[in-house]
Amino acid sequence: MKTEVSFRSARFRPYLPEDCQVNPGRYGAELAYWLSRELAGRGVVTSYPNFEDWGWFLEYITEAGEEYWLCCGNEEDSDERWVCFLEPKGRGLFGQKKAVPEHAAPLMEALGQALEAEPGVEDLAWSDEPGEPE
Repeated sequence: MKTEVSFRSARFRPYLPEDCQVNPGRYGAELAYWLSRELAGRGVVTSYPNFEDWGWFLEYITEAGEEYWLCCGNEEDSDERWVCFLEPKGRGLFGQKKAVPEHAAPLMEALGQALEAEPGVEDLAWSDEPGEPE
């Protein structure tokens, strides 16, 4: 299953100055807010966007009760190259049941539909593993 996508778009450039960003050079708020609305419009409910020092994420819970983050942000030194990837929350540590990425297929399918339908999103590259485009 494809769990990461990278793409190019000027659509999600930050509009607030650098000192308003989570960290210098780390963008993605505009992308995360757009994604949360687009996914909801396609029947996939996530949390409102939240952030860490590395970027932004949406929380998603599968029908099986597994929790994932859809992480998104800019590629290093770029304000028009973006990446989104699926990250299981908890990772099955300490006897917890390991998450099954296929259970998050509705999320990833809706992500693909939203990106493909958006004018100005180009060079979509999907992969099974982070950092390995196909």
